[in-house]
Amino acid sequence: MTFDTLFGKPKAIIAMAHFAPMPGQPLHDDNGGIRALVDAVRRDVEILAASGVDAVMFCNEGDRPYRTKVGPEVPAVMAAAIAETKPDLEIPFGVDILWDPVAAIGLAHAVGARFVREVFSGAYAGDFGIWNTDPAESLAYRRRIGAKDVKLFFNVTAEFAAPIAPREIGLTARSAVFSSLADAVCISGVVTGTGVDLADLQAAKDAVGDAAPVIANTGVR
Repeated sequence: MTFDTLFGKPKAIIAMAHFAPMPGQPLHDDNGGIRALVDAVRRDVEILAASGVDAVMFCNEGDRPYRTKVGPEVPAVMAAAIAETKPDLEIPFGVDILWDPVAAIGLAHAVGARFVREVFSGAYAGDFGIWNTDPAESLAYRRRIGAKDVKLFFNVTAEFAAPIAPREIGLTARSAVFSSLADAVCISGVVTGTGVDLADLQAAKDAVGDAAPVIANTGVR
């Protein structure tokens, strides 16, 4: 996969459309409810699209503390909001459900998203305990539901956590592409919003080469 085929250019700016906390989450706005968070994300998308970005990604960023398996209300609310927003959106879009790759792939297929960003591979220890992944199940699920055209962007440097068996970042990126079939590789800072170490970004690109795009995942301003 190349960004030329996905976005029409070799390099792309993907802007984030963050959802406020979902129903049932500790920080959910009970007074505003679902209507308020849908309206808020629609306004954000309108502003981002008008600013000239190349794509938008919808994410339940407000749902702290994050879960590795989300309830059905999360993709349901996100799907409803995207359905309202999509008719006016003329650029490609993707989705992310933190940190549930299968739920994110299902949502992407339902709403017509072009890509999913998630932590698909690796094993970590962090703020929410031991965090294991199953890239084989994620890719098999994508196949089972007929979502082969949904591209998978692998975040190989998970925020809020550290790998249980650390490897050099270039090897991690190369392995994600070769063994786990990543369509693109994302390199992140240590927590959401922090900048990416440019040395890590370069090491990942050197290791991956032309096999997959490498994306600066956090802290880009």
